[in-house]
Amino acid sequence: MRKRFNISILAMVAALSLAGTLYSQTPVPPADPSKTEPKPESGPAPSHDLTGVWMMRNPPGSQRGFTNYTFTKDPPELTPWAEAKYKEAKASNGGQFTLKTTNDPVLTKCDPPGVPRVYFHPYPFEFVHTPKYTLMLYEYDHTVRRIYTDGRPLPKDPDQLWMGTAVGRWDGDSTLVVDTVGFNDKTWLDRLGHPHSEQLHVTERFHRVNFDHMEVEITMDDPKALVKPWTTVFYYELRPKWELGEISCSGDYLDFSNFEK
Repeated sequence: MRKRFNISILAMVAALSLAGTLYSQTPVPPADPSKTEPKPESGPAPSHDLTGVWMMRNPPGSQRGFTNYTFTKDPPELTPWAEAKYKEAKASNGGQFTLKTTNDPVLTKCDPPGVPRVYFHPYPFEFVHTPKYTLMLYEYDHTVRRIYTDGRPLPKDPDQLWMGTAVGRWDGDSTLVVDTVGFNDKTWLDRLGHPHSEQLHVTERFHRVNFDHMEVEITMDDPKALVKPWTTVFYYELRPKWELGEISCSGDYLDFSNFEK
């Protein structure tokens, strides 16, 4: 029987706060050798294959600035429309608002995070390839993306979805390029509340550097919200011994009456 874990808002926020730790370079004490995973493979990347469970892991010296809960050290240049929307955001991640006063749709309504905010959740994801599409299975809230790789073009009039409609193609042997359109405008781009419109176009380049390391370059293009495209790079490491767990968002926390003001 599958076990279901409904996490409260406090548990979720505590988990999300681990993101800064995941991205940091703080030394940790040596682990018990008997309990550590085997050393990752060091061979070349297989051709047209991202199969497996992947987890965020910064390479030494990358100096990523994720303590700000956003993609880059410098904020994006927003259009007047987006500036007005951003001022309405009440982020509890790195912001001045609390769990009682935030209007973060992920924390207050259990809304799906959308793309690319889904990458800020400190949980792994898994790639599964099929002849027609590639599945991305995110541990966070059972989120699933279907990336079509059968040669179809991007839809010209897509439905507006939480995770959009994605089409992928291989660029060489080790880079999967994914274009995603057809988003609704109910999600935030990051954990600070930077908005996007239904015109958002996200391009991801999943580059498998070698057998056990992958770089994910993410470019957000939205002429209604962003003056120019916004680009970042995330780093991941293969976890061959891991299996995805079950992390569910629960609506039980919507009553904030017991939280401190």
